Amino acid sequence: MVRTTRPGSDGEHLVQQRMGTTERADKFYAEQVLDRLNARMREFAARQEMFFLATADRHGECDNTFRAGPPGFLQVLDELTVAYPEYRGNGVLASIGNIEENPHVGILMVDFLRDRIGLHINGRARIVADDVMRRAYPALAVDPVPGRRAQLWVEVTVEEAYIHCAKHIPHLQKVPVQGGSRAWGTDDFKRKGGDFFGAGAEAAERGPFLPPPRADAAAWREEASKVLARAERRTATPRDEVFSGWFNRNVSV
Repeated sequence: MVRTTRPGSDGEHLVQQRMGTTERADKFYAEQVLDRLNARMREFAARQEMFFLATADRHGECDNTFRAGPPGFLQVLDELTVAYPEYRGNGVLASIGNIEENPHVGILMVDFLRDRIGLHINGRARIVADDVMRRAYPALAVDPVPGRRAQLWVEVTVEEAYIHCAKHIPHLQKVPVQGGSRAWGTDDFKRKGGDFFGAGAEAAERGPFLPPPRADAAAWREEASKVLARAERRTATPRDEVFSGWFNRNVSV
């Protein structure tokens, strides 16, 4: 099979041209960017204890966050699907809120301890209730730690998977947990980090917080659908017309 469509965005392709890196990028696309998880990727993902999650709302405003759990908390369901549990947090639910408006997500796993390598997974996410997830996948284990009981799940359909190179990843070591076990799901102010950055101490200087009336869920969902549809139309360039031949090396892969 000859691949003639380049992965990535129009913007990155244009910057590659400006910077003279198109040939290097094409080599990376050809050799490293997959549209599914191969066996080694699945094994790597299934033993990770943390990852970084990137989301954006319907306007493109971004958020990046951190997820952690015991090894295997990121469930590799098959070569095209991964899922992770959402534990009890601070109640803001920023990532889940973004996914409600815009399903595109980016996951970055970095193994700082053993292999000193990273894995990117980009795809489309959907939110699944815990009981629905367990009916679909009865083999899912129930975590014995109350703070790690899934309130819901995020299921991600893989669109791109590729390596994050090792050259700038530090090699770290685990140290014993200090001050008792980890406080999964706690509401204890100090165990969550307290006012480490002093934001709470400065709250009075910022004036009172008076939240506006709550948005009507149906109205914002309709508006989100419109914005995302416009974004899809803007990016729905006939890729084969624009990029055909850039990645065509007439080689069966």
